[in-house]
Amino acid sequence: MGFFSKIKETLVGKSAKQNDKYVAGLDKSGSSFSDKINYLAARYREIDDDYFEELENILIMSDVGVSMVMTIVDEIKKEVRLQNITDPQAINDIIVDKMFVIYANDSFMTTKINYDEDDLTVILMVGVNGAGKTTTIAKLAHKMLDEGKSVMVAAGDTFRAGAIDQLAVWADRLGIECIKGKEGGDPSSVVFDALNQAKEKNVDVLICDTAGRLQNKVNLMNELEKMNRIIKRVVPDGPQETLLVIDATTGQNGVSQAVEFSKITDITGIVLTKMDGTAKGGIVLSIKDSLNIPVKFIGLGEQMDDLQEFDLEQYIYGLCKNLMEK
Repeated sequence: MGFFSKIKETLVGKSAKQNDKYVAGLDKSGSSFSDKINYLAARYREIDDDYFEELENILIMSDVGVSMVMTIVDEIKKEVRLQNITDPQAINDIIVDKMFVIYANDSFMTTKINYDEDDLTVILMVGVNGAGKTTTIAKLAHKMLDEGKSVMVAAGDTFRAGAIDQLAVWADRLGIECIKGKEGGDPSSVVFDALNQAKEKNVDVLICDTAGRLQNKVNLMNELEKMNRIIKRVVPDGPQETLLVIDATTGQNGVSQAVEFSKITDITGIVLTKMDGTAKGGIVLSIKDSLNIPVKFIGLGEQMDDLQEFDLEQYIYGLCKNLMEK
């Protein structure tokens, strides 16, 4: 049984609603990727260097990342030699298989939030302005409320005009408390107040917004370091998660953001927003290749329940569904 058949079999036991969200949310990426691969296979009668060069270009244009593309193509070439494959159509299954294996290889990539059952769980949300950080905080809070957890949010992005009010509106809709200060005020003092109030009220999870951009990288690093020190004073094991929010539609620029933020603070997971809006779904593979940081959640639409826990099988299926139906 091929890898794709195994995925289909595995997904039968998973939520049909969630499967549909993945397939629909990745439709733009899946259609673009599959169409290009199928068109490539249709144009070549045999597998040669020109075929592999075009395959490399398709993968790179899908934002898979150059070094991972080289690895995938090298693995495909080995498989072609071992199995003595001459028909380009027969490579499709191998492409899917190698994408899965190379992503999952040599690492334990958990998508679960590291909840502290005995203390307050603190989650720092970082990312550049415009990535969808505030909306993601609301969706994450909604998800946690559905799981039965009590949630509080801290409006730690005091520098972007309107950020405090935006988070407060979302908190009001969700029926949770938003701790806020003045616009332009000290973000760390807001987080400190939120930590103390969350502890007093026995809240399960505190999600803290942070500035997406300060005057320069040094200021941003200093601010995040200060926040981390304050958090550890109140919650010694916190923050249990530092999640970086990236807009998937920015492609390799988003990967560059991940590299820069990982230099500034210890990133424990990635949230990819607007996956439904990009035709270049390979960014998930590129982030893994560049940083080896797990993608924990992907945004597949505008609704509150469209923030889905990342599932590698469903991701590969959504990306390659049309490719495998040929």
